[in-house]
Amino acid sequence: MDGKTRHILECLEADAKISHEKVATLTGIPVEDVSRMVGEMENNGVIRKYKTVIDWDLAGDENVYAIIELKVSLERRLGYQALVERLYKFPEVRSVRLLSGQYDLSLTVSGRSMKEVAFFVAEKISTLDQVQHTTTHFVLKTYKEDGVILHEQDHVARLPVTP
Repeated sequence: MDGKTRHILECLEADAKISHEKVATLTGIPVEDVSRMVGEMENNGVIRKYKTVIDWDLAGDENVYAIIELKVSLERRLGYQALVERLYKFPEVRSVRLLSGQYDLSLTVSGRSMKEVAFFVAEKISTLDQVQHTTTHFVLKTYKEDGVILHEQDHVARLPVTP
């Protein structure tokens, strides 16, 4: 990837609503070239989706999120792909990641309640033949999402301690 392409992608990643004109100004690339390059990257799948980061707690949403770690056994010659394709088709699954270390896969899932997420894991994930073990971590609070700080606290100044 050349520097121009990287610079355009970094601008779009920081602000999905940025205009091509603003990208051109920031990068020094003519706006026609920016538009053409963005169109090509959309068509060839480099740009997968434009996304808005929402503070769901502030919006009053009651969704529960959990990170599920999976230890799996693989079928011969299939690797992880067949299982991963099955997992990411569940609407509750927000992300699937291959890991190194003690667990093989990490899922981020959402539901309306802890009970709903727990039943999803028990009934849909744990019952898959390849899944040997799961560990569920419920997300209690999200401070930063996709590089965006969600809950900034006023800094409380500590009083100086003197002898």
